[in-house]
Amino acid sequence: MKLKFCSLYSGSSGNCQYIKTDNATILVDAGLSGKKIQQEIVNIGEDPKKVDAIFITHEHVDHIKGAGIMSRRLNVPIYANQETWDAMKSCLGEIKPENIKILERQTEIKDLVITPFDISHDAAHPVGYNIFHGNKKISLVTDTGCINDIIVSSITGSDLLLVESNHDEDMVLIGPYPWPLKRRVLGEFGHMSNDTAGDLITKVVKRGTEIVLLGHLSKENNFPQLAYKTVENILKENSIEVNPGICLDMTYRDRSSRVYEI
Repeated sequence: MKLKFCSLYSGSSGNCQYIKTDNATILVDAGLSGKKIQQEIVNIGEDPKKVDAIFITHEHVDHIKGAGIMSRRLNVPIYANQETWDAMKSCLGEIKPENIKILERQTEIKDLVITPFDISHDAAHPVGYNIFHGNKKISLVTDTGCINDIIVSSITGSDLLLVESNHDEDMVLIGPYPWPLKRRVLGEFGHMSNDTAGDLITKVVKRGTEIVLLGHLSKENNFPQLAYKTVENILKENSIEVNPGICLDMTYRDRSSRVYEI
């Protein structure tokens, strides 16, 4: 059976990831308007009405903006841990009680198994996700200011990995952000730089990952060509071949990525 993945949107202005099998469809985050998310699902040739659930990584608006309206329109549950629900519930509008799902370890949505793992970000209880379908595994890790053994072990063995490549450190330092915001972005509870993303990918690619997508790029402190080239150079320095070799590709803040089948 096929496992499909598409990043509908990924960036500082909004995030939404689409995962589909023959039987199940889920979204991870819904950080744009419900209208935009539904239209982008249609644009990739899929049906928004078939979404079975929405999983939230953390409560920041670029990850939850459309979650409430999507839940009401499609009558689908929203999964998040208790701390995230406490932080975001007032921002979502009225949600049916049966669609409020507390996720602490893992759950099954038809033929998908979804498992959260802890990351490091300035939110109530931020997580990344592993999504399993048979012997296939997708891992999503964005919005983390540092990498650690938990993250590395959680995403090891992924067939497809979406990893944050948020900023170039020099661009942050010389850019227009006020110093407190620069310190947040660069800190251990902020975001991963291009260099950190390259280092993380190097650790897990050697353990079998075949498709790597770079995501959550900052509009002000990065651009796709720089993120791609920085990560590509780090991989090559570690004797990892890229295209051909592993598939290294981009996600985008204003449009969908390719649709990948695993």
